[in-house]
Amino acid sequence: MSRFKFKLQKLLDIKIKDEEESKLRYTQAQNQKKIIENNLRNLEMNYKKYSDISKAQDVVTQKITINYLSSLTQSIKVTNEQLEKEEVKVAKAKEDFIEKQIKRKSLETLKENEMLRLKKEEERIEQITNDEFALYAYIRNNASA
Repeated sequence: MSRFKFKLQKLLDIKIKDEEESKLRYTQAQNQKKIIENNLRNLEMNYKKYSDISKAQDVVTQKITINYLSSLTQSIKVTNEQLEKEEVKVAKAKEDFIEKQIKRKSLETLKENEMLRLKKEEERIEQITNDEFALYAYIRNNASA
């Protein structure tokens, strides 16, 4: 079989590189989202932990606890907003990754089809050659008889 050379190999290599970069961005976006989710979970746990003001023994401690809870509430709100933004980023990164994956697979399919076409053509030429040899052998055997 002759050496196969795909004419669009450089383009395929570029598409593979783009897909890998997109995959990396998608993974980073997912990791960032997980960090924000963990941060939110910790803030909510702290809020639950200190939400019972009646445990405070004096007025000063109650005021400090109320201020802390207010601060936690604000932090939870900001973190929720960050989480929503990060979810949008993750969705966009996923769409981009899928799009680049489709483009790469399309080129790979073209390459495979071209390889199959070339292989079939070589098999056809080989079959013709074998048929000619068989015909010559038949003629030679019948001519001498």
